[in-house]
Amino acid sequence: MPSAIPALPFYLLVTAIIGGALMTIFSRNVVHAAFWLLEAMVAVSGLFLLLSAEFLALVQLLVYAGAVAVLTLFVIMLTLRRREDAIRPLDTSVAAAGLAAVFGIVTAIAVGGFSPLPARMPAAAPGIAQFGGELFTRWALPFEVASVVLLIALVGAVWWSGEDEDQ
Repeated sequence: MPSAIPALPFYLLVTAIIGGALMTIFSRNVVHAAFWLLEAMVAVSGLFLLLSAEFLALVQLLVYAGAVAVLTLFVIMLTLRRREDAIRPLDTSVAAAGLAAVFGIVTAIAVGGFSPLPARMPAAAPGIAQFGGELFTRWALPFEVASVVLLIALVGAVWWSGEDEDQ
């Protein structure tokens, strides 16, 4: 990782991430919200690339921006029966604002009290064989669980979007 990163690209990417996240929340059209989420995910990938974490940038781009965003769009498209269903009301209640304020305060306290330990670099960079062994021995089950959850969500969306038999 570089000792210093360029300020302008960093601030542009951070602005894109925060802007995409806010537009995801405040967009009334769910399809537009999914595309704003995709924009935020691509900007996070750019941030990883700026930090010289090329592998994480590629995984972020392929898995999250590619697969998860496309799956989200498929689920939205499959569950929409009418064009009016894509428009959602904005919740401007006091309870939602209170929960957002509490969450923001707790996050600010947690970030303010965080003191990271100095990173220790390994003597030698691990090879691809060691990485693959670690990935497929310790992390195979979480990947399989995530794939089953995504499959269940897709099957549920297809079932939910089916025509009512009563009509």
